[in-house]
Amino acid sequence: MTPVTAGTVLVIPELGPALGRLVSPPPPPPGTPPHWIRLEDIRVALVSQLFEHLADARRWAREGDRELALATVNRDAWESAWTRAVRDVAQRAGAAISDRLVAAALEVRLPPRRSKGLPLDEVEIRALAARLSHGTAALHQALTTLDHAAHFARSERAPAEAVRAWQAALAAAARRLEAAWLALEDGLQREWRSWDAEVEDLRRWRRPRWPLLVAGVALFGIALYLGLLLGGYLPVPGLLQRPVQALWARWS
Repeated sequence: MTPVTAGTVLVIPELGPALGRLVSPPPPPPGTPPHWIRLEDIRVALVSQLFEHLADARRWAREGDRELALATVNRDAWESAWTRAVRDVAQRAGAAISDRLVAAALEVRLPPRRSKGLPLDEVEIRALAARLSHGTAALHQALTTLDHAAHFARSERAPAEAVRAWQAALAAAARRLEAAWLALEDGLQREWRSWDAEVEDLRRWRRPRWPLLVAGVALFGIALYLGLLLGGYLPVPGLLQRPVQALWARWS
């Protein structure tokens, strides 16, 4: 934590260490399967956006605009960056899920009228994003604390203790963001297992056999009737008299 030497000084701390695995994820253990969608670019975009906010806040602090420096890294800025990352993950995951469902439908030759409803729509993708955001309660609480601490650090005459409390709240928000991202990754693995079961169920689909059986029985009944009719075992209806007699004449 960067120390504050005077009550009128606002120092924006470095948050790389607090962001932890968001900034520097450890290599996965050997044999660990990769995520079913690519996350690296979304993670980097999230971290880059936060670092840009911090750089802007430092610039405003150097220029003496304390209010704008605090506002640049307030709750809304953090939530906006997080919401965008979750939305991007949900969109990418939804596209991957839709592709798997459509591929399974093609594999089993599902009728087009049923296949049309398989890709996830916007409502389902929003629901997916909500499930991926399930572990963010601690992050939102930390951001509420951050805005509360900023209120007491806003004045140029704010005591050093108030600025240090705001710095601590900023670092706590970074740690909670790391935890929210890890929870999102865990949620992705749960989604994979859930949708994998859906895909396997779809692959077990088979066309119903009753139309084939009904058609077979109908054809058999027609063939049997015609055989008995032509064999003279059944009376010939009036409409069929002429064609049946013509056939008998050719056979005789």
